Amino acid sequence: MATSPEKSSPMVDVKNVTMRFNLTEAVKNVSFAVESGGIFGLVGSDGAGKSTLLRMIATMIKPSAGEIFVNGLDVVTRRQDIKNIIGYMPQRFGLYQDLTVDENMHFFMDIFDIPRHQRKARREKYLGFSNLLPFTDRLAGDLSGGMKQKLGLACVLVHEPQLLILDEPTNGVDPVSRHEFWDILDNMRKEGMTILVSTAYLDEGEKCDRLALMHNAEILALETPEKLRGSYTDLEQSIIARITEVDKEIAHDTFRL
Repeated sequence: MATSPEKSSPMVDVKNVTMRFNLTEAVKNVSFAVESGGIFGLVGSDGAGKSTLLRMIATMIKPSAGEIFVNGLDVVTRRQDIKNIIGYMPQRFGLYQDLTVDENMHFFMDIFDIPRHQRKARREKYLGFSNLLPFTDRLAGDLSGGMKQKLGLACVLVHEPQLLILDEPTNGVDPVSRHEFWDILDNMRKEGMTILVSTAYLDEGEKCDRLALMHNAEILALETPEKLRGSYTDLEQSIIARITEVDKEIAHDTFRL
């Protein structure tokens, strides 16, 4: 795996970032840092701006304002260098349905230019983590939803990125497959990989080292899961309470005489 950056430098540094689509602000003046070697989670309501933020970090779109650095590299001016050190898995990952599990893996190893002498070991490692070795001859289109997501993750991991960016990777996946998926992420964290993930499942948020709660294009809170949960029974109750309070304040400011 690629060498980790120095501890003094965050893996991701987002500084006063805004993203506008015409008159709509999808992300509004957001700042946070992701330290190396842990799992950083983005949680929040649908349409909060999580996917847009991840796409900017992954160099897919340019911020309208502000700066983003990945391992010290500017996402706008050093886009190609950053692509070599990140793995990005969007909500709809582009597996080739008419290729087998093995053929998809080999395709992505070709894309990432993995040396021939390393391919067998990486194939066995990441398909092994994903419990897909017994299914290497099966077409990707014939896999279950959970197996497709694990294959997508294996394909993203095959070039062993320093930063793994995942946009709601387990959305719609059954509970057993979700658990297996997070076991893979935990293994990657133990190996020193930095993981930035958005999730709609707050039990997954509990597995993160730090969380950013997004709502209406802004970050409402930036805490460990324990601190974000506070005195509430679980993370869900805490987040609902925070979002409800913010919406009440907005409504009050909007409609007061």
